[in-house]
Amino acid sequence: MVSIQRLLIQDNVLLDLDITSKKRLFEQIGILFENHHQVSRSQVFDALFNREKLGSTGLGHGFALPHGRLKGLRDTLCAFIRISGDIPFDSPDGQNVKMVFALLVPEHANEQHLHLLSEIAEMFSDSGLRQALLEASDPAKAWDILNQWTPNARRQRSATV
Repeated sequence: MVSIQRLLIQDNVLLDLDITSKKRLFEQIGILFENHHQVSRSQVFDALFNREKLGSTGLGHGFALPHGRLKGLRDTLCAFIRISGDIPFDSPDGQNVKMVFALLVPEHANEQHLHLLSEIAEMFSDSGLRQALLEASDPAKAWDILNQWTPNARRQRSATV
């Protein structure tokens, strides 16, 4: 199974974007994927927006996981974005969102989609990872933090506390 570390490229890590709404966030993700992966920004926006209509992808603790399926997409795409402020996201804990991990998968990639959503949710349930990403000074550092995360590292941190 493919892991997030194999999919996330450093160019898709953006820090301190000045975004004030979900709509603007989805537009920026569309621009990012259009510029780096030649996927239509309007297709990206529509996929993310349509999924969000089904229910909020805000997971809590200041984190959201907007995701969707795209017809004609060949490879899974993902991005990590840290927002300069925070935006309302209808998260279950009521907190606004500061960090976003966006995921787009090919329309037929059902099993992979579920696996990746689970992996990302597990990653961002790690308070140490979230704090490290909030403190990352540049995209390269944030990318390193995401690439070094393992479920075992989380368990080891929990055992020493």
